Amino acid sequence: MKGRETTFLIVGMILAAVAGGLVGELVGSFLPDGTMKTLFTRHIAIGVGQGVALEEVAPVRIDLYAVSLVLGMTLRINLLSVLFVLLLFIYFRWWYL
Repeated sequence: MKGRETTFLIVGMILAAVAGGLVGELVGSFLPDGTMKTLFTRHIAIGVGQGVALEEVAPVRIDLYAVSLVLGMTLRINLLSVLFVLLLFIYFRWWYL
């Protein structure tokens, strides 16, 4: 695998995950309350930081009087973001491998 193909795969995975998350939230906003809405809008938050609940991960805050640092990163994974990334892998395997 060449460097250009690796870059394409990484950028494509990020864009596919973002697009899948947006489409999932958009579709879920039009559905009535129930199982299908939960299926499209439910996500798992994986992140670096402080948090008790699975849904919210707060960033780590370091206050040094003169300087305050806030560190954190959260990945929100839902069904359509996983589906879009899988479709990207199928596309990548079909055309590049």
